[in-house]
Amino acid sequence: MSGSATPGRIRLLIADDEHLIRGALEALLGLEPDIEVVASADNGVTAAELALTTKPDICLLDLEMPRADGIEAATRILATVDTRVIIVTRHARPGVLRRALATRVAGFVPKSTPAEDLADVIRDVAAGKRYIDPEIAATALAAERCPLTDRELDALRISRSTTSVAQIAQELHLAPGTVRNYLSAAMMKLNATSRHDASEKAWQEGWI
Repeated sequence: MSGSATPGRIRLLIADDEHLIRGALEALLGLEPDIEVVASADNGVTAAELALTTKPDICLLDLEMPRADGIEAATRILATVDTRVIIVTRHARPGVLRRALATRVAGFVPKSTPAEDLADVIRDVAAGKRYIDPEIAATALAAERCPLTDRELDALRISRSTTSVAQIAQELHLAPGTVRNYLSAAMMKLNATSRHDASEKAWQEGWI
């Protein structure tokens, strides 16, 4: 990883919690004459912090990361830094692309993308273009739309990390009874047998 920027090169931040993959991306993309890796992170929160201090041209974020996933990290980064974000993922759940586009992510590619092709995507995105992998786009277009409201999604998202209605209510600044209503409505819409089942179905679809 370079310690200082070189004029004319695309300044890149890489975030992936898998050390081997992150290291391989740093090494391979660092060989490109017009790309310079200026920072790397193993979680979404650190990625957002590093983006604020290093001001990269492109942030290459893994979708599945601890502390904050790629889309959550992208939301934080794009709110504070003038940069562009590319999401890479091993498993593109249908609704994830819609979430990513709503966050103003400029690129969405599978982890199976060869390094040389990924470098071209980085160049295109740095030039102001948007790139969405065709297979991911086709899958997202064919998927059913989310039937849940934003509040129902919020409740299910938090319920993946806690079983306490009181804690969900506290995080959402709502009354416990209101949270129970949201969870019950989500379970009915998803034909789920439990709160956990509903949150798992929503996660599998990429809605949360």
